[in-house]
Amino acid sequence: MAQTVLILSGSPNPQSRLAGIISHLETTLAARGVDVDHLAAASLPAEDLIFGRFDSPAVQEANARVARADAVIVASPVYKASYTGLLKTFLDLLPQKGLEGKTVLPVMIGGTIAHLLAIEFALKPVLSALGARRFAGEVYALDTQVERKETPGGVIYELQDELRERLDAAAARLAGETADAAVRV
Repeated sequence: MAQTVLILSGSPNPQSRLAGIISHLETTLAARGVDVDHLAAASLPAEDLIFGRFDSPAVQEANARVARADAVIVASPVYKASYTGLLKTFLDLLPQKGLEGKTVLPVMIGGTIAHLLAIEFALKPVLSALGARRFAGEVYALDTQVERKETPGGVIYELQDELRERLDAAAARLAGETADAAVRV
């Protein structure tokens, strides 16, 4: 059976540079035979997120998608030296052990290398509190490593070679660790 990876985006902008990173990860994982599901926190009803409506049908369906996934990529731009509030409002609505037994890959993009530790000190502790114990590394990218171009056909993204290599290695690790975990079960 094919593995399923859910990519959870915490970006409020569906055409941000993070979208280029997510697109690359989707393509790379699909080429490895992994089923990829994408959940944008911004697609959930704002009132359900803000008011913590655990019983919202949209939130329950989003949580079910997380539960069905074998692995989760949690992706966010850096805002104020941390992940987005949008992502936090969704993570607050996941069950207490919503990431238990899953391999997790945190991915962040920011304007400066000074925010590199946002993954270690802001995002990973919350993911661990939700039961994540297996991390397939992490990827931090700089805005300058992803060029966003408006074309008549839509937005396209060009990733620097070094970033593409790190994303490909992380995707390979994630797929490998997820497959290993499936064998152990």
